[in-house]
Amino acid sequence: MPRSLASGAASASSPQPFDVIVLGAGAAGLMCAARAGQRGRRVLLLDHWPKVAEKIRISGGGRCNFTNLYTSADNFLSDNPHFCKSALSRFTPRDIIALLQKHRIGFHHKHKGQLFCDDSAERLICALLQECAAGGVTHWQPCAVQAVEGASSGFRLRTSRGWVAAPALVVATGGLSIPQIGATALGYRIAEQFGLPVVPPRPALVPLAFDPQQWAPYAQLSGVSLPVRIRTGNDCPPFHDDLLFTHRGLSGPAILQVSSYWRGGDALHIDLFAGLDETAWCKRKIGNRRTLSAELGVHLPQRLAQQLAASTAQAQQRMADLSDKTLRTLWRQWHDWQLHPSGTLGWRKAEVTAGGVDTRALSSTSMMARKVPGLYFIGEVVDVTGWLGGYNFQWAWSSAVACADAL
Repeated sequence: MPRSLASGAASASSPQPFDVIVLGAGAAGLMCAARAGQRGRRVLLLDHWPKVAEKIRISGGGRCNFTNLYTSADNFLSDNPHFCKSALSRFTPRDIIALLQKHRIGFHHKHKGQLFCDDSAERLICALLQECAAGGVTHWQPCAVQAVEGASSGFRLRTSRGWVAAPALVVATGGLSIPQIGATALGYRIAEQFGLPVVPPRPALVPLAFDPQQWAPYAQLSGVSLPVRIRTGNDCPPFHDDLLFTHRGLSGPAILQVSSYWRGGDALHIDLFAGLDETAWCKRKIGNRRTLSAELGVHLPQRLAQQLAASTAQAQQRMADLSDKTLRTLWRQWHDWQLHPSGTLGWRKAEVTAGGVDTRALSSTSMMARKVPGLYFIGEVVDVTGWLGGYNFQWAWSSAVACADAL
């Protein structure tokens, strides 16, 4: 097991020395500490939370969607979109797969390139801790960081277990999402303390909420799900996935994906007729004695079909009696159904944090701050945010390895 704190508290004048201090025992922190330790560095891994790697533990329903086979830079958001390319190219999904195979952890492909552990994600956490032990990593947890200071030889930290020092400090503290498992703003505070800009953090991969009065006609649809094509804003690619109605708004994979791109005031553009083009819809009228409401029920969940039809003046008219012009108007309305969320469900429901330490202040090959030698930022604390589907864990592994190899 990782080494424990030696008896006797170190003082500010004689802090306990290490080569590297890693803040945060999540996916990125564990990977970086293990890799650096196995490369001969004396590593101290700190985390204020009692449990190690809680995001790994709860991800993917407890089985952790640990990577995506189709990972590329196109699957990430950042104010500096090319930044992630270097790290992602040097530690790929094949490499994290090799680590699981080394520890005989079974995994499976679910869909769209998403890989999950066959059994509990606890096995992946244990593997990472074993890798840390193999590197002789000193692991203090829980251990609060009370102060971070620059020093002539690197950095000094006052912790709840005494003073420590190292020439290299790696910040792997994550973002603000899911505060109930220990998320804090420590990483951003350290960045700002040393003069690094921070892109304002915001909830990402998060359900969207609507004004209750606006949403009243759709609240009764809670639990209804359907595949859609959806986009928002100017820079959002279209996503094809499932949308879920809730009593407060919209969720499901499709919504989580676009939420990372959504900004207040942006409309959602939802194609409810994904796979049915305008010409085919209009041809549905030929000899069709169904009402508009009944016809919609052929293509959409019944409750949604009834609600949409009720919002028109033609709900009970037969398809055969509707003009082509009317049918085209209705198709265009539902092909680009526009809704305006009032906000997100916030940090407690967000899977990740968008924004973070500005990557233009970091080296893409080492993750080190360009103007602060020895200070590194990795994982979610950095302004690199992946799509839903294992991409954020792959960024954690890749950025951690880039940093560890530079150390």
